[in-house]
Amino acid sequence: MRTAIVTESFLPQVNGVTNTVRHTVDRLLDLGHEVLVVAPGPGPDAYRSAPVVRVRSVGLPGYRSFSLGLPDPVLERTLADFAPDVVHLASPFALGAVGLRAATRLGLPTVAVYQTDIAGFARQYGIRADAPISRWVGRIHRRADRTLVPSTAAYSQLAALGVTDLHLWRRGVSLDLFSPDRRDAGLHAAWTRARPGTLAVGYVGRLAPEKQVRRLVEVASLPGTRLVVVGDGPARPWLERHLPEAAFTGMLRGNDLARAFASLDVFVHTGESETFCQTVQEAQASGVPVVAPAAGGPVDLVDHGRTGMLFRPTDPAALRHTVATVVGDEQLRSRTAAAALDAVAGRSWATVVDELIEVHYPAVLRILDGAAA
Repeated sequence: MRTAIVTESFLPQVNGVTNTVRHTVDRLLDLGHEVLVVAPGPGPDAYRSAPVVRVRSVGLPGYRSFSLGLPDPVLERTLADFAPDVVHLASPFALGAVGLRAATRLGLPTVAVYQTDIAGFARQYGIRADAPISRWVGRIHRRADRTLVPSTAAYSQLAALGVTDLHLWRRGVSLDLFSPDRRDAGLHAAWTRARPGTLAVGYVGRLAPEKQVRRLVEVASLPGTRLVVVGDGPARPWLERHLPEAAFTGMLRGNDLARAFASLDVFVHTGESETFCQTVQEAQASGVPVVAPAAGGPVDLVDHGRTGMLFRPTDPAALRHTVATVVGDEQLRSRTAAAALDAVAGRSWATVVDELIEVHYPAVLRILDGAAA
């Protein structure tokens, strides 16, 4: 099978969209399929054996390191030359809309993967445009042949926009990388050296407004804890000024990231606009108890009181109270961490991408064959 992936983000950017595309490409190539990636911004022109075609882009206002794809005739020419069996639109909004239009003109079937709450993202940057953004997102997904959503919250969101051909397609987790066995006593001791015997409470992810990371201030002073912040982004200077006692690791990848995850005692996620929330899964696979908002993707990943704890994001006292509850109850931490580890045991990326290959791509190919008949 020949698959063209038109993505709103790819390496060297590191985020949920990039990581999902990377794992998808890895599995497709491992199984002998041909893959082409079309992405915005500067970056490598190949990933493994897959060519990466770069199109025109502009830095996102307020987040210049994030490249927003622009209309570019290179995209349609590239699709025409590659002649894919299916066009995979990864989190389509800007470049993805151009890719959808080009695929439609070329008579190519499309699978659109909804992955980013664009309206929620924009809101955190002070852009109040929920209605027009939602109309645009709904229009894109109604025109795609099939839309895949990562959570029940995302399903409801798009269904309310009139999108009908919706299917749940969750995310995998790298079970060979994230594991309780990665816990490093020396790293934990380094984090808590100034206060021996304390617990490491950590956030892992992009340090950006859409993640609502300023809420980490609410848990920074909990007795018996040291806050650890893993990641980088435009919000880091603010966080460093307001969290002088916290440990900042910067961005980590691979084994270093897995070691940091597993060396935490409690993982905290702050953002309420997540369509899935991959870091929750990675913490669970690392054997770390999770605290996350009762909104968006985490609601599917965290069974409150069994595989983690959820807090009401609209209650200004709930985050601190929930983290304090977990910090103060060793049995709760142990019980929820063990149950979560069992829950993610079968969620490998191979299983998830195989569902694309065996179920969702063939479905849109049948749509094309039916139209041709």
